[in-house]
Amino acid sequence: MNEPFNVERNDRYTLIRIRAEKLDSSISPALKSELVVMNADGVRNIIIDLTDSRYCDSSGLSAILVANRLCKNANGTFVITGLQDAVRKLISISQLDSILNISTDLTAAIDTVVEEEVERGNSE
Repeated sequence: MNEPFNVERNDRYTLIRIRAEKLDSSISPALKSELVVMNADGVRNIIIDLTDSRYCDSSGLSAILVANRLCKNANGTFVITGLQDAVRKLISISQLDSILNISTDLTAAIDTVVEEEVERGNSE
């Protein structure tokens, strides 16, 4: 079986690409574990790309909120991108669109991270 997500570490951010069609309880525990490890390793800025995911349930939302909280607590930035219609609707219905950084594409997500790093004075 292919990995349900892969992690790409960059200088300013870590990109997690969800490779599964469904971000649900079969993936969320592993994703949360990865997020906690990344946070312990000092990762402050995380982008989650959901381009391949057409469905998300409450455990998927929970993993997204864990990422958001860890980044905030580390004085970093969390961005999600690549939202399919069903996932976008779920986030909207859950009223999470008001607290999450949502970008239209990966380039915009990276720009958001870089801009916020500069604003925080972490532009080394």
